[in-house]
Amino acid sequence: MNGPASPKASRRIAPSKAETDLLEPFVGLGLAQILVPRTAAEFAAASDEILAAGVAGFDTEARPTFRPGEVSDGPHIVQFALPSRAFIFQLRHEASQEALRHLLQSTAVLKVGFGLQSDHGQIHAKLGIQIAAVLDLNTIFRKQGYNSSMGVRAAVGVVLGQNFHKSKKITTSNWAMPQLSERQLLYAANDAYAALKVLEALPPQQLPRLPLS
Repeated sequence: MNGPASPKASRRIAPSKAETDLLEPFVGLGLAQILVPRTAAEFAAASDEILAAGVAGFDTEARPTFRPGEVSDGPHIVQFALPSRAFIFQLRHEASQEALRHLLQSTAVLKVGFGLQSDHGQIHAKLGIQIAAVLDLNTIFRKQGYNSSMGVRAAVGVVLGQNFHKSKKITTSNWAMPQLSERQLLYAANDAYAALKVLEALPPQQLPRLPLS
């Protein structure tokens, strides 16, 4: 990416899906690198590893709503990605919710993702907490002159020169299922992983002062 855009600079246009489809594919995490904790001990171990990492790709998924006026009871999963693996927390487990309250309120780990505005509200409604130390990468791209809806697909294209494929069918699938499909696991893990890879590729001078409160 180029340096910071001046206030008078023309707005930049994020690459279209057709344009990013021409790029080399983004290589994400495989199933063997995706962990789905189920017991209190597994959630505790996952939390310790994420906290020790200091930075994690972050996102949530919720079962879609279809009726007018229907309010989502999500998120149903919260995912964290580290450089070599990802963790999928299903909120149907009580131990998951306890671990998430600790992780999401901790300033020891920076949670990095895209379009996280709705995640704040859903997490507060579901868990009764506010997320701390969170960085929405869209804020960085807005400073570069891109519009507010950059998103992970376009960001991977701009920063990494790669095509990050997102399946609409998987996006709108049932994330409240007790047993997630392999495609759901790969989608969720790599949504968070791609955000982490974009952060790692950004020049340090483009990042906000850390840690964030």
